[in-house]
Amino acid sequence: MTKPRHFHVAGTPVPLVDGLEKVTGRARYTADLTTDDALVGRILRAPRGHARIIRIDTSRAKALEGVRAVVTGADCAQSYGVIPIAMNEYPMARDVLRYRGEPLAAVAAIDAKTAQAALDLIELTLEDLPAVYTAKEARAPDAVQLHPDKQGNLEREVHHSFGDPEAGMAKADLVRDEVFSCAEVNHAQMEPHAALADYDPERGHLTFHSVSQVPFYVHLTLARCLGMEAAQIRVVQPFIGGGFGARTETLNFEIITALLARAAGGKVMMHLTREESFLTHRGRPQTDVALKIGMTDKGKITAVKCEVVMAGGAYAGYGLVTILYAGALLHGIYDIENVKYDGYRVYTNLPPCGAMRGHGTVDVRHAFECLLDRMAHELGLDPFAVRRANLLRAPTFTPNDLMVNSYGLGACLDKVETASNWYNRKGKLPPGRGLGMACSHYVSGAAKPVHWTGEPHAVVSMKLDFDASITVLTGAADIGQGSSTIVAVAAADILSVDMSRIRVIAGDSALTPKDNGSYSSRVTFMVGNAAIEAARALRQKLVLAAAKKLESLPEDIVCEGETFSVKGSAQSMLSFQEVALAALAEEGTITVKGTFTTPIKAQGGKHRGGAVGSTMGFSYGAQVVEVTVDIATGLIRIDKVWAALDCGFAINPLAVEGQIEGSVWMGMGQALSEETRFVNGLAVHANLLDYRVPTMVESPDIEVHIVETIDPLGPFGAKEAGEGALSGFPPALVNAVADAIGLEANFLPMTPDRVLEALIKQRRAAKRKVAS
Repeated sequence: MTKPRHFHVAGTPVPLVDGLEKVTGRARYTADLTTDDALVGRILRAPRGHARIIRIDTSRAKALEGVRAVVTGADCAQSYGVIPIAMNEYPMARDVLRYRGEPLAAVAAIDAKTAQAALDLIELTLEDLPAVYTAKEARAPDAVQLHPDKQGNLEREVHHSFGDPEAGMAKADLVRDEVFSCAEVNHAQMEPHAALADYDPERGHLTFHSVSQVPFYVHLTLARCLGMEAAQIRVVQPFIGGGFGARTETLNFEIITALLARAAGGKVMMHLTREESFLTHRGRPQTDVALKIGMTDKGKITAVKCEVVMAGGAYAGYGLVTILYAGALLHGIYDIENVKYDGYRVYTNLPPCGAMRGHGTVDVRHAFECLLDRMAHELGLDPFAVRRANLLRAPTFTPNDLMVNSYGLGACLDKVETASNWYNRKGKLPPGRGLGMACSHYVSGAAKPVHWTGEPHAVVSMKLDFDASITVLTGAADIGQGSSTIVAVAAADILSVDMSRIRVIAGDSALTPKDNGSYSSRVTFMVGNAAIEAARALRQKLVLAAAKKLESLPEDIVCEGETFSVKGSAQSMLSFQEVALAALAEEGTITVKGTFTTPIKAQGGKHRGGAVGSTMGFSYGAQVVEVTVDIATGLIRIDKVWAALDCGFAINPLAVEGQIEGSVWMGMGQALSEETRFVNGLAVHANLLDYRVPTMVESPDIEVHIVETIDPLGPFGAKEAGEGALSGFPPALVNAVADAIGLEANFLPMTPDRVLEALIKQRRAAKRKVAS
């Protein structure tokens, strides 16, 4: 589709407004903040996977010269958690510890050496308890129960059925079912966790700097766990070196840093090591997907049955939402009437898992796209034809009441099919080389917030003062996705001014309006709409001032390129500066506000958990991946990726391309090498050598195609662009490997050792078949 109108700035490639600071090193991250007068915080971590705490003796640590504060679980009796109905975690373990590395105590001292010496002096008496490290162990009839109120170690089980799945299966010409296993993975963000807490004992105020993606949650949690009034707390978000969901929840070290600062009556800096950041990860859980699909001989899906089991770690975190997302987003991408979903989120004695890019959807979409390909092959159908046989028609509502207003999946398929020369190359490449494809989608923000307050989902303020600059105030956290640039573009476009006139101030609770945070790709859609509304309110004031000065009607005023004029009159012109001064003369400093609230119709179904998965607009993606596989070593090389994403409208095409490339790259990591591993609960991957992320050596050429469908609710027609492409890569890779060497893998990651093992099993099975 064409753009709905001519834009002044939106739709053109714009460098990120904070890019210069980042590439020159001027950006100050939490760990860069001045700490000459700050105490050093350190955490004592659990040496067992599961144990009863008999005694924690901190007397020797407190007596050590240079120690200013020591805290334990006894110093915070309030539990916390990102979901209000699932708060079962404490900043430091109380009574029972449930995973190796869980915080038990913490110290604040004059330097790191003293802090470590104090930790060494803390005496622990523990009573070992049986531990369960896998979902299978945790669900066994005789398994130890990790939480007294959770029988069978089930944090949450979900059962949904739409249409008539049994009848749908009966109508199918082909029914196939398989089980897929996807390893737990970590965000591996560049910046390790850090926090700086400054407590003023005279005023009883706390100023807190941290790496959070959602400063609002941190504010709520600090008030809850410290028993403070929210008005006594200021939360400031510095530059952030990556999030990907790791920092959506308030994390234990953040609360501990604040507790230490209050206990010491001063300032405490907490830097976590890379190992500690891995332990405090909240990554994508290890997931088993049992999937059954019915299909006609023309490729139309008649029914789906899906069972998902997630090993979520020791505490609830985002688990309740994650297991709901896994089922809800079986819908919204294809036209499927009959769907049955059973989901189980299981507690284990490992660090808690949470939200990670593509939250809840990646592993299930992987299984779905792999099985679709295999069924297409069995029916003699092209994979593209099977996807096209199941396309939705927008606008529509899915059987589970997800709203789809714009739908560019068909266009995405066309783009990558043509760009990869699919029909002329598929099945015709040399031995060991193959092509695979897959589709994906994701939400543009959750239609209902986690903490429902009745307030707008997003608020943006704009200020115009004597210097004729425009200051945009937003609580949205820019974690590298470019949210500050989006609000700047919105302001510049609506006001028809140069970007240099815009200043963005973000993430300071003392200055900026509350924002619900950077998660579920909500910021562009929600905050972008709020910024547009604020800019329109400011523009209206400027137009009225220009009309008065030019002695014209407001509807006759034209504003283009920082110039106000009367329609049809070349002589009647005013500069932006002149109009700004005229408007200021009426009321002084001008402050306006814009808000966004999700429409009722987008807020999901009435069934239990129906709000999860609901959104104002879905992005859609298609990918083709070309691989070369060495059957002697099991090594997979990615030769090229073609990725198309329907983002509604590309407000900043430069940023959209970067987000798609980043999604592909992160999907490649999960598909090829990334995996958290534990031995008896001990992390054996907790560094960036053992936890293998792709480097530039492994990174292929990624050809990006942007598809624009212009969503009726999106800002300028935009939808999300940061997550929708991720979940398409792993299945496209697996499908390409199947095309290259005939191996249909049901595991992730596809490391060389696993590939070789699978090939050996495949060859042995083939020999047995011939022998029989």
